[in-house]
Amino acid sequence: MASKCYAYALEDGQQGIVDSWKACEALVSGKKARYRSFKNREDAQRWLDQGAPYEKDPVELEKGIYFDAGTGRGQGVEVSVTDEAGRNLLPLIMDEQKLNAFGKYPLPGRTNNHGELFACFLALKIALQEHIQKIHGDSDLVLRYWSKGHIKESVDSETRKLAFAVKQLREAFEKQGGRLVKIRGEQNPADLGFHR
Repeated sequence: MASKCYAYALEDGQQGIVDSWKACEALVSGKKARYRSFKNREDAQRWLDQGAPYEKDPVELEKGIYFDAGTGRGQGVEVSVTDEAGRNLLPLIMDEQKLNAFGKYPLPGRTNNHGELFACFLALKIALQEHIQKIHGDSDLVLRYWSKGHIKESVDSETRKLAFAVKQLREAFEKQGGRLVKIRGEQNPADLGFHR
């Protein structure tokens, strides 16, 4: 049985397949790159042969808010919050001058997990303001644990503080009938290309 592998394609044309996320991360960190995990080398090679596209699977998406964080452009963590059509929702609650050229919110020096949590925070704020009932994300860690206040003491204090703020927003959102729903990263219209 084939084991999980990681394909990467750098802006300078280098590409390849490695057997661990740690090896992939070492190759793509701080660079403009595209990378994804695959169940086998054949699928990984096919993705590379197709030009390493980040195309979404053709699925009909529910009306609602979608959030993500990622490092796909090689410029640190960025946060994305969109609707089901991929339209940016961040200007509903923040000054557009704080957004980068792609309409995403940059979080320099933060981890991708912190970015996912912050994206969830923003999605909840928008949902409460706009009376939207469904929020979709692809981070199990955020959806199942951190947004419920289940976070280890060893996590940095800023992320822990954010987790408890998200927990309060989630409780208010769910009290009004809202739901947070898991979606696959490849289907997420807010996707920023961080798939492990």
